[in-house]
Amino acid sequence: MSAFPIAKSAAAMQSVISNWRKNSAKIVLIPTMGALHEGHLAHLSYARARAERVVVSVFVNPTQFAPHEDFDRYPRNVESDACKLQSAGGADLIYAPSAAEIYPDGIRSKLMLDGPAHGLESDFRPHFFGGVATVVEKLFRHVTPDFATFGEKDYQQLLVVKRLVRELDMKIEILAVPIVREVDGLALSSRNAYLSTEERKIAPSLFSTLKQIAARIRAGHDIAQGEAEGNAALLAAGFDRVDYCAVRDAETLRTVRELNVPSRILAAAWLGKTRLIDNLAV
Repeated sequence: MSAFPIAKSAAAMQSVISNWRKNSAKIVLIPTMGALHEGHLAHLSYARARAERVVVSVFVNPTQFAPHEDFDRYPRNVESDACKLQSAGGADLIYAPSAAEIYPDGIRSKLMLDGPAHGLESDFRPHFFGGVATVVEKLFRHVTPDFATFGEKDYQQLLVVKRLVRELDMKIEILAVPIVREVDGLALSSRNAYLSTEERKIAPSLFSTLKQIAARIRAGHDIAQGEAEGNAALLAAGFDRVDYCAVRDAETLRTVRELNVPSRILAAAWLGKTRLIDNLAV
């Protein structure tokens, strides 16, 4: 068993926070669903550069899963996560609330956002951002951080959270953490553990395809044609289906047909029962 400090209730969390605030400590929250890997641990250096205290939340949020998705099989091991954080030496506390702590009256309402919450992920997971926004707002209220880190792998989520903070007038700065990749380019994800040996061999094609299409578009290739070519290339590489391969405005996620604004290519594709996402700047 790990000796790493774990708070399991909002009251316990806020008691710790209150003591930190007496010493004028700045606080960073790293929100996670657990199953921590090197991608999560990369957030620690960003957190420590900005604040004296670091909280890592571990909560598998039921409101962002549809009934047919992987909520029940999503990996859960808080003690293992605590050991990883202890070894990394970068956090002060884990906040690991129960569903009853976060949703004491059950799941009765969700926050919904406009703007970057529309399209892409929402076309295939219409429940997702309402659940994300709701739990993030609750975690922010429980932890009251000065900063919070979010990874660029979930790029649309990052923009949605930035908009949430802005529209609800939260005094929290969102720190974007770059994607951490395996040597072969596959973006680190807790869901990578679901991949079979053969699927794992195919998975890096997602990033390599995005790199190829982005390079063509930067060289003047038609954007719509590049998106279609990316979709076809992923299927040819062995992906079972592609939800989207799209170039969007990097700030608004609006569709772009010319590179006259900072842009991003984003994709989501399936290998068997595992859905992978990735993105990079164009």
